[in-house]
Amino acid sequence: MTAHFFEKLLSAFGIQAQQPAWRLILSLLFILPPPKPAGYYQQFFPHIDFAHLRWGDLIRFPLQVFWLIIMRSPEGQRQQNRTVKGIFYAPLSPLIQFQNRLLNWLAQRLQLTTGADRRHIQSLSERYAANPIWDQPVLRYFAYSFSILLIFLSISTPFDTTAQFIFLIMLWLLALILQRIPGQVMTLLLMVLSVAASSRYLWWRVTSTLNWDSPLDLWWGLLLLAAEIYTWTILIFGYIQSGWPLKRPPLILPADSATWPTVDVFIPTYNEPLKVVKPTVFAAMELDWPKDKIRIHLLDDGRREEFRAFAAAINVNYITRNNNHHAKAGNLNHAMTVTDAEYISIFDCDHIPNRSFLQMGMGWFLADPKLALVQTPHHFYSADPFERNLNQFRTTPNEGELFYGVVQDGNDLWNATFFCGSCAIIRREPLAQVGGIAVETVTEDAHTALKLQRLGYNSAYINIPQAAGLATESLSAHIGQRIRWARGMAQIFRVDNPFLGKGLRWTQRLCYTNAMLHFFNGIPRIIFLTAPLAFLIFHSYIIYAPALSVALYVLPHMAHATLTNSRTQGEHRNSFWAEVYETVLAWYIARPTFVALLNPTAGKFNVTAKGGSVETEYFDQAIALPYLVLIGVNVLGIIFGCWFLIYNPANEVPTILLNMFWVLYNLVILGAAASVAFESKQVRLSHRVQMKMPAVLYLANGKCIRAETVDFSEGGIAILPATMPNVQAKDLLKLGLWRGEEEKVFPAQVIAIVKGQLRLNWLLDTPEQESDLVQCTFGRADAWINWNEGRAIDRPLHSLGNIMKIGLLGIRRLVEHSLPRLANITRHTDRYYNFISSYFPRSPTTVT
Repeated sequence: MTAHFFEKLLSAFGIQAQQPAWRLILSLLFILPPPKPAGYYQQFFPHIDFAHLRWGDLIRFPLQVFWLIIMRSPEGQRQQNRTVKGIFYAPLSPLIQFQNRLLNWLAQRLQLTTGADRRHIQSLSERYAANPIWDQPVLRYFAYSFSILLIFLSISTPFDTTAQFIFLIMLWLLALILQRIPGQVMTLLLMVLSVAASSRYLWWRVTSTLNWDSPLDLWWGLLLLAAEIYTWTILIFGYIQSGWPLKRPPLILPADSATWPTVDVFIPTYNEPLKVVKPTVFAAMELDWPKDKIRIHLLDDGRREEFRAFAAAINVNYITRNNNHHAKAGNLNHAMTVTDAEYISIFDCDHIPNRSFLQMGMGWFLADPKLALVQTPHHFYSADPFERNLNQFRTTPNEGELFYGVVQDGNDLWNATFFCGSCAIIRREPLAQVGGIAVETVTEDAHTALKLQRLGYNSAYINIPQAAGLATESLSAHIGQRIRWARGMAQIFRVDNPFLGKGLRWTQRLCYTNAMLHFFNGIPRIIFLTAPLAFLIFHSYIIYAPALSVALYVLPHMAHATLTNSRTQGEHRNSFWAEVYETVLAWYIARPTFVALLNPTAGKFNVTAKGGSVETEYFDQAIALPYLVLIGVNVLGIIFGCWFLIYNPANEVPTILLNMFWVLYNLVILGAAASVAFESKQVRLSHRVQMKMPAVLYLANGKCIRAETVDFSEGGIAILPATMPNVQAKDLLKLGLWRGEEEKVFPAQVIAIVKGQLRLNWLLDTPEQESDLVQCTFGRADAWINWNEGRAIDRPLHSLGNIMKIGLLGIRRLVEHSLPRLANITRHTDRYYNFISSYFPRSPTTVT
């Protein structure tokens, strides 16, 4: 009778007592009888051992019961029922569960519950966007004007605290609904919402948050506001630049190869070792192109005899000069004077082209006589310092992937593809018309593309990796390369500003300007890393507004920007990682860009070292010094904040806490930056590439065994044989690999048998064998197509948690490095972390 009464009472409030969560709670209160299956309670308390209860379970138990009350029914969680792990996610989980319940309710009302429904809306929106009615200028500009008016009203209309809260909730729910619908139109709508939220924040900052009565507050406030205006500009330009990626496919060439044009392949080199250059030359020699229409040229600015001998041995043209004027640009321009093919293809000496490179890129030239440039991505088969030192290789997109995966596709829509110095094809006639490769700046590649586009020539980008190279080996080399890029873009900004002069459309000007402004982020990033210290140390109100108002304006700006960028960039850049990349570079690019603005002729071209090694693990203190200083002043800010919490008036507590939270976030980012400076050991000169390919093992006794490759390098290979042969270390055998339908057999020696893998060293005797090996491995047409297969798409909260772990690990490693006596304490941080996180609720492990 009592159970029936409680079931009716709960149903009056819309609660089904037979749902597992409520059945559990009612059975615990002895209102409903306990279920028969043993272990019923255990499934709802996976982190509590009922056989060995602990004092801490007095806290874990009620927290878990509360969690089960507010969480979504486990029956609706079957497809995503996983344990909520970690101190970073558990506190947000109830809010996320509530948000998901509300979104599912809205999705049902809007008929968005199935993939078919969402695809139907995508189709309707794209059909609407493609309607010829928008080709009418009057209607189009009326729509633009009306949209701008609505956005301006949403930006400038003043709200009180309650109204602002309701506004941000409605905007956020709308964004989450749009996020569920596929298609580029929905992406554009998300961008509109993000622009509205960010612009409203900036309007509020300009009109309501500057303290004009205090010179110190005003000075700090204007400095922060300038940095925020910079980031807002970059955000808007970025949305325009990449709002609708073109995703250009390759064009098929004519069947008659006699009509194909002639090509000169340039491979410039200066001080790189021959072992790095060889694979690129071998791969270029075997490009799928008529042999009478292609010529390979090794451009040696180092004037080395071993390079001359190598070129002669393999019948490759060797070009040198008696000076090094204008570095790489001068090297290429000199080669143009002694060659005459219709097209020029350029590869950095470590970028190994796929055999299909020319066939993939040349078709558009034959279709468009005004096309001057076709660029393909720069793909790297070795880990850069971020990937290696943070152990993120092939799990997190690298720093350059955003540019080649998103930005260049967006540039292509606006006919503003950048030349990147390698992995490209250029028509000789337009290049000669602009005076060859640009020599006025150290970013000769982007400047050359700008000159071509000023003359009205077209450019194209094919986002299919058709060559692969070596990433920078150390953080210092990586920073040196980025300094050169930053200085070069600042030089272009001065000597050939894209906003000035003739020949460019406004969208082309915007794409170039956005790329240049990106390299000016050093000073704004330093401002963001130190801004909260103005209040915590100097008690200066840089944002002269209550803490609640700051949260209600800044959170929508950050949340919408994160959500939208995750949608547009999620395959190529994980959320919050830009903070780490920019922090690492901020100090080092701030000065060169500022100096280049004042004196564009300052500085010189520096070659990025490739093919080296890191012999021992070490902490690069010289590189990390700026991060250490910033960590120190932020820790000082935390100390001052704790002092103010005790002795300042109670009405300042929210502002103090808000600034301390900002400082803690900065410390996490700085900790991640410091982690990159802990150089991992890298003694292998030949980088192994993980790739599955069929292979055949030929034993000395004549027996053949089918196998599959695990990884390969220029020095050796690991295979998984169908059956492990009876071989030992140093035994000789042969391995067969395929180049298309043709098998190539290579001599090899057994190194070891490890976990069912047979590891071999190559024993190559001739240049022909070296060339064949490159064709069967690095030069395969499909070598890099599935490189990112299986990599998870960005999830902002998961990415934030990952960065927080890396940042805290970086702080811990710094403490251990600086104060070895504390190492014994810091080694127990994992135990402390596990202890604290054990109190957070968990999702049920099973549902019965």
